[in-house]
Amino acid sequence: MTEPARRPANPNFSSGPCAKRPGWSVDVLAGATVGRSHRSKLGKGKLAAVIDKSRAVLGLPDDYVLGVVPASDTGAVEMALWCLLGSRGVDMLSWESFGAGWVTDVTKQLKLT
Repeated sequence: MTEPARRPANPNFSSGPCAKRPGWSVDVLAGATVGRSHRSKLGKGKLAAVIDKSRAVLGLPDDYVLGVVPASDTGAVEMALWCLLGSRGVDMLSWESFGAGWVTDVTKQLKLT
């Protein structure tokens, strides 16, 4: 492999220091919950605001439940559990932390037996 003849004008890309859009300023982070858990009072407040605003934008009926979940495999399994379980009994087994969390969801949050 040979070294390119020209280098990018701005080498900050990919992971690490990333190039920002033109006009970007650190001021856009004012009020951001950077470094705070989503479980903190501030984090929970931000999530509640997103949920309320999303409910209004989508025009959801009052009896619909809206939530924010991880955009990951775990989030996908959570949604499958919440949507697919309930009409019949289910046996659940777990061998590790993710599975144990899903058993907790089914037994304590969904209250299925």
